Amino acid sequence: MPYDLLIQDLLKFKSAKKIGTDKGLAKIGDAVVNLAYSVAKSMYLTKINSHNQVIRTGEKVNRKILSIALKNAKMKDIAKSRADAHDLADSVEALIAYIWLNDKMTLNEIIDVLTNNLTGNIYERAQEIQAATNAFTNLLNHVKKFITEN
Repeated sequence: MPYDLLIQDLLKFKSAKKIGTDKGLAKIGDAVVNLAYSVAKSMYLTKINSHNQVIRTGEKVNRKILSIALKNAKMKDIAKSRADAHDLADSVEALIAYIWLNDKMTLNEIIDVLTNNLTGNIYERAQEIQAATNAFTNLLNHVKKFITEN
């Protein structure tokens, strides 16, 4: 694999807290999370639209969505102490990067979990926030099993 060096370095991560507070992982995870959500949202909007048109989006996930999802999944302890919404969102992104880089979940699997958990009329911003928060909460609950705690 071309990124074996990154994966070998991840073997040093012995706790969920170490994963959740790593800024480098958060930067990688930012891209993975935004890509996965953009594709999941596109798939969901294409599925629910009545005109049988393919819809493509390219939006960033709001840090509030990720921070609430982390709290809902009862995983706030992987973030640094006294974390604000930005720090909590970084922890989600770091966790998703860790899971993806370690081949615990593929990008397609991450997208599928998000797509399958989107509901409602996400054309309305308030409903999208609720649906996306729920989708990311379910994703985090799914990835908990891949995190070792020492």
